[in-house]
Amino acid sequence: MSLELLDKVRRQLAAQTRPGAVRGRGSAKADIVRALRAAGAAPPDQDSLLRLSGALRDDLIGAGPLQPLLDDPEVTDVVVNGAGGAWVDRGEGLRPAEVRLGGPDAIRSLACRLAAAAGRRLDSGSPYADVRLPDGTRFHAVLPPVAASGPYLSFRTHRSKAFTLTQLVEADTLTADMADLLLRIVKARLAYLVTGGTGTGKTTLLASLLSTAPPQERIVIVEDAAELAPDHPHALTLESRPANIEGAGEVDLAALVRQALRMRPDRIIVGECRGAEVLELLGALNTGHEGGSGTLHCNAAADAPARLEALALPHGLPRAGLHAQLVAALRVIVHLRRTGTGRQVTEIALIGTDADGPGLTVTTAWTRRGPGPAAGLLERLLRERTA
Repeated sequence: MSLELLDKVRRQLAAQTRPGAVRGRGSAKADIVRALRAAGAAPPDQDSLLRLSGALRDDLIGAGPLQPLLDDPEVTDVVVNGAGGAWVDRGEGLRPAEVRLGGPDAIRSLACRLAAAAGRRLDSGSPYADVRLPDGTRFHAVLPPVAASGPYLSFRTHRSKAFTLTQLVEADTLTADMADLLLRIVKARLAYLVTGGTGTGKTTLLASLLSTAPPQERIVIVEDAAELAPDHPHALTLESRPANIEGAGEVDLAALVRQALRMRPDRIIVGECRGAEVLELLGALNTGHEGGSGTLHCNAAADAPARLEALALPHGLPRAGLHAQLVAALRVIVHLRRTGTGRQVTEIALIGTDADGPGLTVTTAWTRRGPGPAAGLLERLLRERTA
C-alpha cells in the first residue's frame, strides 16, 4: 500500500465536513470510496475500486494486512513476532501466516495506531499496552527495546455468540456424557471453576455454560476485558479500567465484584481469577450467591488449590480460612487441555478436605473415559441441590 495514497485519503477524509466520518469498518468503506474519487485516485472499474477501498479501510481503521486473518471465523489468535513474521492459530496451534507486514517501523506504526484508537498510550515511554479493539478483539503490544527483536503483537479474536453444548460435543471439546453432567451442574447452581492453560478454550466453554442458565436469572460478569458473550437475556458485563496517564481512575476486578453484589445478581462470574478478586468472589459465593463461576490458569485440575492460595494468601486471608471458604462454596473444577486434535475438557473434579492433614484434595469425578472416584459424591451433591 502506497504511503502517498494513504496520505491523500487521510487528507480527504479530514476535509470531509461530516463529523466522525470514519468510525467503524461498516461505514468507513463508503467514506473511503468518496475520498479516493475526490483525490482523483479511484480505479476506473468498480471491482478494483472496492478492493482498494477495503485495503485502505484496513490500513486506516483496521489491523492492516492482519485484518483478513482476524476476520476469518476459524481464527482464535494472531501473533506477530517482530522480524519473525506473523503466525495464526485456527485451533491446532500456531502456524505461519502468509502476510506482508513491512519492516519493524510499519509494525510499530500499526501497533501505536491500534492502541491510540482504543485510548491507550503506546510509545517509548510506555512500551506495552493491553486493550480491547472496537470489535471486541483483545490486543496486546510490546515495543523495543523491551521487545528485544520486536515489536511483538498479540490478537485474541472475540466471538459475538457462544457455542451451544451440542456444538462443543460435535467439535469433540466435550463428550456427550460430560455435556450432560455440566448442564446438570449449571442447573443445580453448583459453583465451578473452568481451568486450563493459555488458549485452551476456558472462556469459550464458560460462555457456553452460562448460556444454559435459566433465562430469568440475572448474570453479572466481571472481566478485565469483555470477552465472555453468553447467549443469555440477562447477562451484564462490568469491565475493569486501568489508571490514566496521571495514575488516577483505576477500577480493579475486586472493586467490580463488590459492585456486582449490589446489582441483584443471581450469579456472579469472574472472567479470570488473577488476584484479590478471588477473596471477593469466595465471599459472595458464601453469602447466598450460588452458581457463580470463573476461569483460572493452571496446568492440571489438581493444581487449582495451590493457584488459589497463591492468589489469595498475599491479600490477608489465612490458609485455613481460604480452605474453609473453598470447600463451602466452590466444589467443582472443569479442566481443559490442548491436545493433538484440539481443545478438550479432560476432567471434571471436586475440591474437598484432606482427611489426613490440613490441606485440600482434588478428586476426579469424570473424564473422557467415564466416571472417576468422586462420581458418586458429585451425584449426591446434584441430587441434594435439585431435591
